[in-house]
Amino acid sequence: MEGIMRFSVFLNARSMAADEDRKLIQDLTAHATQAEKLGFDAIFMPDHHFNGYMPIASDSFMFASYLAAKLPRMHFGFSVVSVPLHHPVRFVERINILDQLTDGKLLVGVGSGTTPEEMIGFGVNYKEAGQVSENNLAIAEQLWAKSMEDPAVDIDNGPHKGRVLQRIAPAQYSPRHARLMPVAMKEASARRAAENGWPAFIPAFTPPQIGGTEPMKHVAKYFGVYRQMLDEAGHSPEVIAAALDWTTHTYQVVHVAETDEQAREELEVILRSYQNAIEREAEFNARAESDSANKKTDRTPNALTDDWIGTWCLYGSPETVIEHLKPYEELGIGNILCGTTTGPLTKERLRLGDQTLRLLSEKVMPAFKVSEPI
Repeated sequence: MEGIMRFSVFLNARSMAADEDRKLIQDLTAHATQAEKLGFDAIFMPDHHFNGYMPIASDSFMFASYLAAKLPRMHFGFSVVSVPLHHPVRFVERINILDQLTDGKLLVGVGSGTTPEEMIGFGVNYKEAGQVSENNLAIAEQLWAKSMEDPAVDIDNGPHKGRVLQRIAPAQYSPRHARLMPVAMKEASARRAAENGWPAFIPAFTPPQIGGTEPMKHVAKYFGVYRQMLDEAGHSPEVIAAALDWTTHTYQVVHVAETDEQAREELEVILRSYQNAIEREAEFNARAESDSANKKTDRTPNALTDDWIGTWCLYGSPETVIEHLKPYEELGIGNILCGTTTGPLTKERLRLGDQTLRLLSEKVMPAFKVSEPI
């Protein structure tokens, strides 16, 4: 099938000390502005707390609002919001505000979170995070649907308590509410996306192994399940097309250079710096996992291994990158999410990220049919 492929930028940089945070914010603002000028479709951000991984990700809604005022053409997305960490009232309020400010150009990835350290900071039991997430999403739907005349919505979910008597203000811009984007890994998450006519994130690995050298095998599996559910949900062709338009495959690191050899050499520089940052944070992760309630059950391989590179990286000359992406376009992936600032955001890392933006825009994106924003 002929595909329509978008390209979006994932802001996923690190600062290594508190006095680097301000420069990172300024540099990422410039990087996002450059992405808009070069024709990228969206800016995505993660949701993280307490470490140097994207310091502004402690409230990505706020940073997205700031960027939205500067870049009104762009869509904005979150990859992904850790739903258990957000009181459902504040979750809905922030989404509605940004839904209004972007005229509905909003894509809210949702998940249960992956980091015990963050759960501890917000008073959430890591083992209960999945259920807290499911309950929060159900409460959020109640809040979006509530009018002033409806009975109060009572909230009692893990650390989140409350009673909403009137309504959420402001109201949402989009019909019903802004689009959510579940990760189509668990059947329930894929079904939530499909039955609501929402896009989904399509993973390239199957837990507990977070990595591997055959990513397309996993992408095709998860996309196939989601696509079948979407087709069976009874939506109009327009709703199905809009969902597939933003169905997303993510690369943590995208790096493009004039030749394959240059790209690989520069990629290894990026990954060594990234891995050093990960290892520096390991001590705090170990403290967070010191009791059984917060023990993780999966492990991510070292970033310099073939398994990590095979799953999370897209690199090479423009011609190589095009060849790699064509099967994803043919499968029906609508949006490629490109991590272009992965790792500590040094001056050299930013130069390499800007190089990738330029080469993607000039030499890769023209090879794909990019749709007009919906």
